[in-house]
Amino acid sequence: MDLSEEMKIIKRGTNEIISEEELEKKLIHSKKTKVPLRIKQGFDPSAPDIHLGHTVGLRKLRHFQDLGHDVYFLIGDFTGMIGDPSGRSAMRKQLTPEEVKKNAETYKEQVFKILHPEKTIIEFNSHWLGKLSFVDVIKLCSKYTVARMLERDDFANRFQGKKPIGVHEFLYPLMQGYDSIALRADVELGGTDQKFNLLVGRDLQREYNQEPQVIITMPIIEGTDGVEKMSKSLDNYIGINETPFDMYGKIMSIPDKLMITYFSLLTDISYPELEQIEKNLKENLIHPRDIKKKLAKEIVKIYHGYSFANEAENHFEKVFQDKMDPENIQVLAIPSEELKEKKMWIVKLIKMTKSLSSTGDVIRIIEQGGIKINHKKITNKNIDLKIEDGDILRVGKLNFYQIKIK
Repeated sequence: MDLSEEMKIIKRGTNEIISEEELEKKLIHSKKTKVPLRIKQGFDPSAPDIHLGHTVGLRKLRHFQDLGHDVYFLIGDFTGMIGDPSGRSAMRKQLTPEEVKKNAETYKEQVFKILHPEKTIIEFNSHWLGKLSFVDVIKLCSKYTVARMLERDDFANRFQGKKPIGVHEFLYPLMQGYDSIALRADVELGGTDQKFNLLVGRDLQREYNQEPQVIITMPIIEGTDGVEKMSKSLDNYIGINETPFDMYGKIMSIPDKLMITYFSLLTDISYPELEQIEKNLKENLIHPRDIKKKLAKEIVKIYHGYSFANEAENHFEKVFQDKMDPENIQVLAIPSEELKEKKMWIVKLIKMTKSLSSTGDVIRIIEQGGIKINHKKITNKNIDLKIEDGDILRVGKLNFYQIKIK
């Protein structure tokens, strides 16, 4: 493969490369010397699930693997105890070492749904950051000024708004930059919100007499609400460990405006096919629902295989298009003594499914019309519902229960 073809693959879906000229030089040198480039991306284990938003960078790492380069999947178990301040208007809650360790283990299990296991080097940044002496930390801090830190928008906004900035937060970009020194990274990937941190890595590598890394920023995709970035805390995420049915259903719920972005960043669909899909949508030659079904099937296929993608599609069509009950229905056992004259308060019934965590969430979904009994919508949160053995309860779009009175 010639250089232009390699660059075409690398550039797909990227937001910015600093700089393309440097990257081309590194690729040429790698080919001449037959020494693969060292490609790095860090992930702070702040939550246990990897979702589709994370996979934008992971898929780019996979592209580099396919081109013959070494990928370093860096788990920020040390930096995770601080929490990345990028895009934050307030200090993050600091995680305990136990929380970080537990989340890190789940990352290791999930990441190989995308990356080649035999071509991936997993590292933990506690291996070098945890060994730095206080003298080393002072030396590292001396490489950067407070003025430069305050050039960063999130710090500047908090400073101007008189909101607290912890001194430890200033250490975060320095530690991320030190990761690049420890790994001698040639290229580092990150979301667009990571640009400041990535540039710090370039600067610090120069200070430590290393060739500066090329940085590649990747777009941050919106979640299922189509507004905020995909995040577990906002409950608008699609986890890569979710069941094929849940994953398919959530993708079908995204706004139409996200379809092309999702196709481009989350699938391997070719550019000509993507252009044809865009054209068909613009000219109303195909129903957006059919395009979304194709998108959902493509994504489910990546994480669960072709057979499960077909099953998920059939399940969706049966439940949502044909208005039939799903075959894979859960049983909700209700002790007869919990019923009064065969009735139960609707809020209590839904809480027994354990699909929602709080009474407030239950009331909210009732008022939004997300509860059905035998296909009949229930919107009164105060109703004592008559229940029969075998009734079908639907909570939200994806959770179905057959009631069993015992």
